[in-house]
Amino acid sequence: MDAANGLSFELSEDQLQLQKLARDFAAKEIIPKAEHFDRTAEFPIDIINKGRAIGLVNLNIPLDYGGPGATVLEECIVAEELAYGCSGISTSMSVNNLSSLPIMLGGTESQKDYWLGERMVGKGDLAAYCVTEPAAGSNVAGMQTRAERVNGHYVINGSKIFISNVNYSSFYTVFAVTDPTKKHKGISCFIIERDTPGIKVSKHFDKLGQRAADTAEIVFENVEVPAENRIGEEGMGFMLAMAVFDHSRPGVAAGAVGVARRALEESVKYAKERETFGQPLWQHQAIGHKIADMAINIEAARLLVHQAAWAVDNGIANPKIVAAAKAFAADMAMQVTVDAVQVFGGYGYMREYPVEKLMRDIKVFQIYEGTSEIQRNIIVRELFR
Repeated sequence: MDAANGLSFELSEDQLQLQKLARDFAAKEIIPKAEHFDRTAEFPIDIINKGRAIGLVNLNIPLDYGGPGATVLEECIVAEELAYGCSGISTSMSVNNLSSLPIMLGGTESQKDYWLGERMVGKGDLAAYCVTEPAAGSNVAGMQTRAERVNGHYVINGSKIFISNVNYSSFYTVFAVTDPTKKHKGISCFIIERDTPGIKVSKHFDKLGQRAADTAEIVFENVEVPAENRIGEEGMGFMLAMAVFDHSRPGVAAGAVGVARRALEESVKYAKERETFGQPLWQHQAIGHKIADMAINIEAARLLVHQAAWAVDNGIANPKIVAAAKAFAADMAMQVTVDAVQVFGGYGYMREYPVEKLMRDIKVFQIYEGTSEIQRNIIVRELFR
């Protein structure tokens, strides 16, 4: 068989140009400013706006609504490069990709035209994706936020926690229970304007890592939402949330690869320059092998991420491979950053060197958008169907 007609590991010319665009943006706009945002926990709105101007924000919004129409694989290519620069800033830039997905996957044409086209692309609005609750993280079906139908609208009460960009978003995609007797089949999704009466947003949480990403709690107290702002039919929310995760998790996994790649490159650079016992650090087998293992696992993770993205782009339902990519990339990157700190020794523990930030930033990849344990639950479920 002609190999050219089978498996290919090459990116297209357009994808290579997109990769270069994101890489150059990270080098020029993100890396020089990452330490400032990590130290101050300020929101990088200027960087987000610059990224939007060159097509690195709203990546997945289709061409029909004014967006770039990027594939999931192309989102992964960009996510790796931006997270290489700073995963906190990368997260802030990519939240619109997540919050737009319920509308893209379940919305009407008029909803897509307005919220994706006019608001996100036209006005440059940010939006937040609101699923996680104080008592319902991984257990999406256990959410308590209620949406009660009253005449021609819904009244929403409840709270969501650990929500990204919520202080800077103009609207939210919010999941709430419309029929508690139906358990997960009683969840629905809504679009809610930020300035709707009854919404309260907390201050930015003081986090271990990804300090450039705004993370806060949002509370809904008798918030009235027009019925036309419901996405899809009542009871479709849980299925919609699961579909969103299948589309978003490869990009999260790609971000983990980007952080790990940065840790590897910093380790290689340091191990070349640092001498101990009369020779470069990398020539000590214990260190050399540690760095080699970093490289092995990064290459393996990237292939798994790209396979997961390819499956989603081709309409192949494969929750197992998506979960595997998310779990493996996140766990791999956590270990790689810990190893990078070890390579640097005492200097790795100091804030003037970059690897301690990478270690702090990467931890959340094992938690958000489905913990590593939940990903393994998904894999077990698929294996034992």
